[in-house]
Amino acid sequence: MGTSQSSSGSPSGVPMVPPWVPDISLPPPLPESAPTEAAPAPGEPTPVAPPSAPAESQQPIPIAPARRFLGANRNLGEYARSGDRASMRRGLGQYVRKGYGGSATATRRMGGTAQTAQALYSALSGVQGDSAGAPGNPLDPALNVGKSADEVMDAVVEAVRPVDGTQDAEASRTSIKDALSDVLNQFPDADLLNLLPEQRELAVERFVAGDVFRRIDLDIGRTIREKAPNAAIGLGRLKEIREYVRETVAASFRRLREAGQHLSAGRITQIVQSAIRETFLVFEGYAE
Repeated sequence: MGTSQSSSGSPSGVPMVPPWVPDISLPPPLPESAPTEAAPAPGEPTPVAPPSAPAESQQPIPIAPARRFLGANRNLGEYARSGDRASMRRGLGQYVRKGYGGSATATRRMGGTAQTAQALYSALSGVQGDSAGAPGNPLDPALNVGKSADEVMDAVVEAVRPVDGTQDAEASRTSIKDALSDVLNQFPDADLLNLLPEQRELAVERFVAGDVFRRIDLDIGRTIREKAPNAAIGLGRLKEIREYVRETVAASFRRLREAGQHLSAGRITQIVQSAIRETFLVFEGYAE
């Protein structure tokens, strides 16, 4: 699955968000039905978007209770055995609601993902000429010359998310490379060091989806591997969860775009945090 093996379980009595995770301001959730503005008719002024709601004040990080993933593991164990997608959705709902105390804390747990997405967007924004020396772009323009796609991807990974000894870094490094591979699969002629806007957006979206899935896998993926009838079925179940996460993340980004919130330099962290929160709100809605 391209991710590290799940941990043996989350200990109780420790903060749900580890101290090394950046504590980024939590975005407010979108309204239940975000209106989509129609394009103005020729000659009419472009409407001005209303100011966005202020970010929520940060609350103290909750301490993990004992057996906080019990409900998630029970439902995902049933899903691993039977393939019942309702059990999968309930498991993801319990993962967010009980495992992290709700979408707000789950989103804060992914603060490193939002920060890394900002670095990834900058790294993919072009290194032609002197742009690599611009603030926020860590890549060497020499990478444009005579390097294979794998070499370029490895260089992007090293520049964007260096190894720091945490599982978070390991997961994000894999998510970055997988996201870049997805871009090349969809846009075979893409220049990874100078992507078009829609290609950069795809890279960020797929990176976020990969990181959300890997967080879930690290926390509770072991249950699926152990409860599935055999290893092949277990991997198939994990693949199905990964695809479901990808679809939900994509829908979250799409909803943000429809609400007038687009990826742009300087706003990546905020938009990614919003997309992650929208995703976790969807999962939480399945909790029982």
